[in-house]
Amino acid sequence: MHQIVSNPVDTSRRWLVLATVVAAQFMFGVDAFIVNVAIPTIAAELHASAAQIEAVIAIYLIAYATLVITGGRLGDIYGTRNVFIAGVAGFTITSLWCALAQSGSELIAARLAQGATAAFMVPQVLATIHLLFADASRARAFGIYGIVLGLAGAAGFLLGGVLVALDLAGLGWRAVFFVKVPFGAVIMAAAFRIMPMAPRRAGTRLDISGAIVLFLGLLCLIGPLLFGHDLHWSLAVWLAMAVGLAIIAAFLRLERAVACRGGMPLIDLSLLSDAAFMRGLAAVFSFFFANLSFYLVMTIYMQKGLHIPPLQAGLVFLPLALTFVIASRHSGIRAKHRGTLVLIEGCAVQIAGLAVLAAAVEWIEAPSAIVLALVLTIFGYGQGLVMAPLSSAVLSTVKPASAGAGSGMYGTTAQIANAAGVAAIGAAFFAIEAAQSARPALLVACALFALSIIVCAAFLTWMRRITG
Repeated sequence: MHQIVSNPVDTSRRWLVLATVVAAQFMFGVDAFIVNVAIPTIAAELHASAAQIEAVIAIYLIAYATLVITGGRLGDIYGTRNVFIAGVAGFTITSLWCALAQSGSELIAARLAQGATAAFMVPQVLATIHLLFADASRARAFGIYGIVLGLAGAAGFLLGGVLVALDLAGLGWRAVFFVKVPFGAVIMAAAFRIMPMAPRRAGTRLDISGAIVLFLGLLCLIGPLLFGHDLHWSLAVWLAMAVGLAIIAAFLRLERAVACRGGMPLIDLSLLSDAAFMRGLAAVFSFFFANLSFYLVMTIYMQKGLHIPPLQAGLVFLPLALTFVIASRHSGIRAKHRGTLVLIEGCAVQIAGLAVLAAAVEWIEAPSAIVLALVLTIFGYGQGLVMAPLSSAVLSTVKPASAGAGSGMYGTTAQIANAAGVAAIGAAFFAIEAAQSARPALLVACALFALSIIVCAAFLTWMRRITG
């Protein structure tokens, strides 16, 4: 039996702690969008090939997704505070490395390291909220978390365009990485000062073999999904994904063997028998399958199909982000009384928003940026209703001792879904666009988004039968 240190968590300054950890989540969220805006400038200055530019984005996602469960488990073992501070320090240092990169290859290496450090930082955010807010304030705390997610998206679009356009001190695209360095330093200082020491498991070590096997399995599964389009979905792509699934199956057997020997598996095996949690993860997968892919498809449609300039296309998403924030605040309050029903209602609003978008694209030959901005607010409001309370609902049955592992599994599921959605829906969009035009391609994509969200609502309904 492993000894669990039972010192209580200090919750006296929990709202300040919440502000600190969600600031790190905000920095991470901004990074996802700010780099995309700067990609054309990066390609020109570093003379990077198309494959290198795709790798700048993809390698970050792969590193994060394959290590986030390990990061969550490290938080359970060594304490969320310690791993959070180490993760923020690593993310700050690697952001500086990205800003100083002199070639496409060096930037790819820096982005790999940045994604890895993010995998240690981000799981501690949800784990900390889960540990500190076990009372009636829980819904409000997760509502704030959801608001930050929405603001991060808006800030990423705007800040990326502004920094590249202003070319501050001649830094150009490098400013999008430099800007995270002072923010990271401030977050680290605040965490050192106010973040409490959480309970940790003494006398245990990380399941290194499990971490390596999981990394290889997810790498074989996610990598082909991200690069499948460039490789024309050859047989090698499908074989690599099959190998990934086989490795993950072997990983589960390995974890059970570790538990039988009295060790601490990388994932908490009890979570696999938690029906509500597993159904919740299925809902998470379905929701995020239609998340990043939606913004990718809309951006391509606006720039290639409607010839809307990049900065103006980015501004189209601003009203969506603002309604996302409003919905996040509403959902946090309503979730106290209506539970997961709010999430199901949010799915319905998203589907309605997609229907209105499809109608606008079908009936208006070339929708203006203003029309699209107004239409997208419906989808944004529905997305905010779901995303803000989703993590709280899915993690509600997870015990505090497994908060890091549960948060890591949540994060991995979300990132695998993002990658799968980009690959599958992106492939369908590009194929139809090449054969016809961007207009019918977007209509098909909207139908696929709606189908994914319907599946999400079905799993949420199934989960609701257990949790109420």
